[in-house]
Amino acid sequence: MAEIHRLHGGYLLRALMRTTGGDRGKAEDILQETLLRAWQHPEALAAGPEQARPWLFTVARRIAIDHYRMAAARAKEVIGEPVEDRPLADDPYEQVVVARDLALALRRVQKHHREVLVELHLKDRSVVEASARLGVPPGTVKSRNFYAVRALRPVLAAEHGYAPVTG
Repeated sequence: MAEIHRLHGGYLLRALMRTTGGDRGKAEDILQETLLRAWQHPEALAAGPEQARPWLFTVARRIAIDHYRMAAARAKEVIGEPVEDRPLADDPYEQVVVARDLALALRRVQKHHREVLVELHLKDRSVVEASARLGVPPGTVKSRNFYAVRALRPVLAAEHGYAPVTG
């Protein structure tokens, strides 16, 4: 077997690297399985180690096809998908905790800032609508919003562990 690996292992590995799209681990697995089958079927190598290459390539090709068929038959659950990329299930308790943290943090900012934040972000009103509700010009709403968000970020980060959003 060592002689077969020495004579044909490099050629098989290069061919399997192309077959597997450069996945060296998978190519080495297929090569190992190919050599195992050669060891299990000494009759295929009766002509000698030098003449074994066509048989080895055929076996390797069939094993590679089997690997791809098995991978295709498996469910495509999390193959290559990082955990943080998967959507999280909606957790109603998490929403309650966030709302409580936000309410506590809003108490720490000035009243005119809190009013603007509530109108724009919690009630989802436009600048013009918030301006009309608060009785201040739209430019004032924009300015107060800017300073309110700036004041709220460190409060949320320090007291409730929320990382400040940049950008």
